Amino acid sequence: MKTQERILELGLILPEPSKPGGNYVSVNIRGDIAYVAVQFPKLGSEFKYQGRLGAELTTEDGYQAAQLCALNVLSHINKSVGFENVIGLNHLDACYLAEKDWQEAPRVVDGASDLFVKVLGERGIHSRAIFGVEKLPRNFCVGITCSFTIKKSQD
Repeated sequence: MKTQERILELGLILPEPSKPGGNYVSVNIRGDIAYVAVQFPKLGSEFKYQGRLGAELTTEDGYQAAQLCALNVLSHINKSVGFENVIGLNHLDACYLAEKDWQEAPRVVDGASDLFVKVLGERGIHSRAIFGVEKLPRNFCVGITCSFTIKKSQD
């Protein structure tokens, strides 16, 4: 099954890719690796899931936020290289904003990991790292960045 068909089957809609918020590109391709800049739980111009996990937001809210981040990553990858050119997701880095004693970060980041595997199948299997931080832009609860191996262009 093609990736676009799988997305529809899952009832998902890829958001319009966001524009960079500074002097960088959203997807940087070096050789056969595509690096996707940090993506937050943003839908169009709407900021979602703002606040600290374990305080203003629940673990389930964080899971949904990580899924939205992953959808934003997929939107950028589709626009920049096309799903048909993705060999696989290599690695995911996640940053999260939480209350001091909150300990459920792996479950939150599973929101992104689960979505990548559902959408990309075996190509979505990846390694990951999770970092708790003091602040994130716009008070988002989570942000993710990823790298993908892609087919080399036929220049």
